[in-house]
Amino acid sequence: MRIYNFYKIYKKIKRKEEIILKKKLMMIPGPTPVEQSILDALSKETVSHLDPELVKTLKETLQDLKTIVMTEQGQPFIIPGTGTLAMETALVNALKKGDRLLVISHGFFGDRFVEIARAYDFEVEVLASQWGKIVEVEKITQKLKEKKFSALTLTHVDTSTGVCAPVIEVGEILKKYSETLFIVDGVCAMGGIEERMDDWGIDILFAGNQKAIGVPPGLANLLFSQRALERRNSLGKIFAYYMDINRWLPIMREPGERYFATHAVNMVNALHQGLKIILEEGLEERFRRHQKFALAFQTGLEELGFSILPSQEIRANTVSTVVYPSGIEDLPFREKLYQNGVLVSEGKGVLAGKVFRLGHMGNITENEVIMTLSIIEKTLSDFNYNFKMGAGVGAAENILWNVKKGARH
Repeated sequence: MRIYNFYKIYKKIKRKEEIILKKKLMMIPGPTPVEQSILDALSKETVSHLDPELVKTLKETLQDLKTIVMTEQGQPFIIPGTGTLAMETALVNALKKGDRLLVISHGFFGDRFVEIARAYDFEVEVLASQWGKIVEVEKITQKLKEKKFSALTLTHVDTSTGVCAPVIEVGEILKKYSETLFIVDGVCAMGGIEERMDDWGIDILFAGNQKAIGVPPGLANLLFSQRALERRNSLGKIFAYYMDINRWLPIMREPGERYFATHAVNMVNALHQGLKIILEEGLEERFRRHQKFALAFQTGLEELGFSILPSQEIRANTVSTVVYPSGIEDLPFREKLYQNGVLVSEGKGVLAGKVFRLGHMGNITENEVIMTLSIIEKTLSDFNYNFKMGAGVGAAENILWNVKKGARH
């Protein structure tokens, strides 16, 4: 009997090992890996959106959303949907037909603002950078001097290029232009890179769940300044129903007392737990961790012969756009990398076939950093690429160790 029980235990262990070996490291720029406690929260029994416990959870989640972007006055909105829904919601509540919008575009998702704006017949002007670079602040200043704009949009981190925009500097400029709302796409930044909504003069800030916040996709999370709420009221009737924040406002201010639409109750539970994890880690520590992991990844990859598309001073801490060395082709590399255990994303737009995109945000640990680089090295060896085995991992470990010892980067 004892031998038989041991055999059953052995079989269970082997099955778990097989599952672990088959599981891929999802190192894409979202969705990011999800902690078990968040999955547990997501799988709680589905209750009414008016259930007292759910109402309490929603209130706490709204407050926590304010905390992570450091706003006292901002009004949070949590709406079932995606990051793109949040983009559209921001624009339709800030502009009316014929209003002039200035889009600062650093890549694919900056360009998406243009597509949405044109769908609503807003008058759009675009300042676009070469992919991998940023629009100089001086050019933005000059454009604002030339014309009046009802709003300006800026993507904090464009997921397609790995560029981190100068949000603070642009916010300072816009403080001189009271008629221009400052709309910031924080989809690939919120929860991983510092965002101070009040101090930086941001009027509308938004993100989805699934990137640096580390929660499964399904909610559009927005915050409106008092100035942005006033702008919405000044527009009167807008060409939106579900996205009209004035329909959601009573629910966000007094959850449980008003009804507009059935909320995604399980997703609220998941976001609630995800934000608690962020706050338990501590905002400053979380931002430092993202900076440390980005530097470790980027240094390790450069040691292996890859290059990072943006220059050092404008690289994001949440995603890296990695340029292939000579002799390594995109699709075969990514396919082999996936077979070896790591999923990364392809390049978008003009970068397709030239880069892969590596996400390093949310609730990942040092283990994922080192394991990912180790598997990248194995994949390079599969292609008989000439490099020193262990060089990338060693460079990353040195960064992680030095940062632990108090070095600044």
